[in-house]
Amino acid sequence: MTDLFEKSMETLELPRVLELLSEQAVSAEAKQRALRIRPETEPEEVLRLLDQTDAARNLIGLRGSPSFSGVKPVAEALDRADRGGALNTRELLTIADLLTAARRAKEYFNDEAAEKTAIDHLFLSLHGNRFLEEKIKRAIPDEDTIADAASTELADIRRHMRAAQAKSRQILQKIISSPTYGKILQETIITQRDGRFVVPVKAEHKGDLPGLVHDISSSGATLFVEPMGVVQANNELIELEAKEQQEIERILADLSAQAAAHREDIQWDYDTLVHLDVIFARGQLSYRMDGVRPLVRRDGAIHLRKARHPLLDPKTAVPIDIELGGAFDTLVITGPNTGGKTVSLKTLGLLTLMTQCGLHIPVADRSEISVYERVLADIGDEQSIEQSLSTFSAHMSNIVRILKEVDDHSLLLFDELGAGTDPVEGAALAIAIIQEARNQGALIAATTHYAELKTFAMTTAGVENASCEFDVQTLRPTYRLLIGIPGKSNAFAISRRLGLDESVIQAAQAQMDSDSVRFEDVLTQLEETIFVRLEEISVINSSPDWDQSTYHYLEDVLNLCYESADVYRALICRNNDMDFQQRLFETLKNQYMRSFLERTCSASGRELDLFC
Repeated sequence: MTDLFEKSMETLELPRVLELLSEQAVSAEAKQRALRIRPETEPEEVLRLLDQTDAARNLIGLRGSPSFSGVKPVAEALDRADRGGALNTRELLTIADLLTAARRAKEYFNDEAAEKTAIDHLFLSLHGNRFLEEKIKRAIPDEDTIADAASTELADIRRHMRAAQAKSRQILQKIISSPTYGKILQETIITQRDGRFVVPVKAEHKGDLPGLVHDISSSGATLFVEPMGVVQANNELIELEAKEQQEIERILADLSAQAAAHREDIQWDYDTLVHLDVIFARGQLSYRMDGVRPLVRRDGAIHLRKARHPLLDPKTAVPIDIELGGAFDTLVITGPNTGGKTVSLKTLGLLTLMTQCGLHIPVADRSEISVYERVLADIGDEQSIEQSLSTFSAHMSNIVRILKEVDDHSLLLFDELGAGTDPVEGAALAIAIIQEARNQGALIAATTHYAELKTFAMTTAGVENASCEFDVQTLRPTYRLLIGIPGKSNAFAISRRLGLDESVIQAAQAQMDSDSVRFEDVLTQLEETIFVRLEEISVINSSPDWDQSTYHYLEDVLNLCYESADVYRALICRNNDMDFQQRLFETLKNQYMRSFLERTCSASGRELDLFC
């Protein structure tokens, strides 16, 4: 994977999607692996990943997700145990928790399920070790405790310890309860110093209670004395505590050795559970995004239905339809600023990358995506202060790198291609760049403001126009992408709505050449007529039944659209070549009709072939 491909993934915001995926994972390692995911470039591998995501999503719907809370790294501890080292209680409990997670995952999996899935083999490969799991947890209830049940020897030692402690406390209790010793004690309590039981004696009475002085208070007024009567019992207790520690070390060493003996199985379970954690994170993200599995193609074609950008609020994001690679290999998207052109471009690129990562994407059913060896994008402000590059130079530097890497397995995304320089030269460069990339066999989607690229798309086989719809009345984009329809700049209409003096607008219009004016008029009048007809046909689309008379009415409405479009023939005067005018008009009209038919059939659930 090249640096340019990595940069394009950043541009298209794949890392942000992977962060969302990481949030769905449970274990720390799965979270890190989610962030490191990169798009696969082989269709078979993409299909395998999507099969896994399908399986996880279906299982989540049926049984919820397995628990991965106990999945923590164990390799370092197992390595030390394998070298003969003794693990501490925390490390052994981590191993036990992992074994618990493996056992529960095995219990979660239903081997008798009628339908086999792409992740069955992962569940079946888990080993688990209930004997070792329970032995560790029986011996170590928590990090700070070794239970008596860890061994019979430990239980016996602790029984003797309790007896020695009871004997010492019994002797001391008699002393602090005796009226004879009451006057020499600072307090009638039993305490400990250096692990031995003592009583607090007033300094002036230090000779009245025979015993060993273990400590003196900071004021010097109190001596902590171990009476001679309890010295032997305390000595016995100290010896027993030493035996207890030796037995604890033996127990930890034994448990460590047993863990080392199953080192490979335990490490396998860890890796497998982390793998499953990532897969189920993909399933969880699919639910969160309301994602579906697209059909994976091998011919470079893309057809996204009701696609949403996964990082936009699904309540406000407007679904778009995007098509590329079937009848045309290049899509030129036009329209005003903030109209959704860049979002459309990013949606196309990001959903492609997500699919190649094995993720479900927020689209409607029957969406299709191809697998590319590289998805390269030039989007956003590429101005570089460090390299003293203007926006145009920075973009061009990026485009030069793209053209050096492009091949017939590439998807290229250009935002405002040719912008930032003289419009005439910029448009010419944009067309030449698109043609060069097409010659290399790449699929291309590009946004632009240049009218020359609209004409280029209308008159060049394999290149299609698209536009982002804009509501001039509200001065807001609708964010709908219309395939087959070139967009208008709307600069004059927007300025008029914002209150710019009409004389200024007329003066600006006077500066435009007549061809440009007529070209924009064609788009405006065609849109008005076509979409009036769309309003008429919407009544038909809402009807639950389509009888023969409905088909005839639809045919009549379509004919009206064609007839109304005929009046614009004389307006298309890009030059004096009548053949060129005729060809341009037919191309424009057919694109509008195709778009109209697609939208009509999509709304009604009918197939386009019925009308073609």
